[in-house]
Amino acid sequence: MTRTSRRLAGALPAVLVPLAACSIALGGLTTWVGTGNAGSPARIDVVPGRVYLPFGDDRDTAAYFEIANPGGSPDRLTGATSPSARGEIALTRHRGTDAGAAYREAISSAAVPAGGAMTMSPHGVSLTLRPKTRWRAGDIVPMTLHFEHGGRIRTAAVVVGPGSSAR
Repeated sequence: MTRTSRRLAGALPAVLVPLAACSIALGGLTTWVGTGNAGSPARIDVVPGRVYLPFGDDRDTAAYFEIANPGGSPDRLTGATSPSARGEIALTRHRGTDAGAAYREAISSAAVPAGGAMTMSPHGVSLTLRPKTRWRAGDIVPMTLHFEHGGRIRTAAVVVGPGSSAR
């Protein structure tokens, strides 16, 4: 074996390891792209929601939706609007104190994971709003949900009485 042949034989493992790693990575990426997951945008689906009748002296109430994202990229709910609401609709999260008191905290957005869902609830994320007029159980409140990447989705929420399930 010549000196050049020995050098090439000694360098072969150093070349084959990165080449094998690149081939495996390329095969994995090809499979990922072939299944339709690579670079697919967020696809937002919203199930019509519920909004509670205001209770007692409080004129504010909350709306809840199930938001699915079967797409390949995450998105964020950033707000909502409604012609039936007075003023702005706030995106809020239910919080509790160490003493056991509950309060709503305004948040700027809520995550809707890729291939997943976000279910709004009285114990988590909600939309806080004030009705323009007096609502009755069964009324339909049109709403538009705003997403960072998914644009605006028109939907509606049915008005339910206190104690009804939010979903």
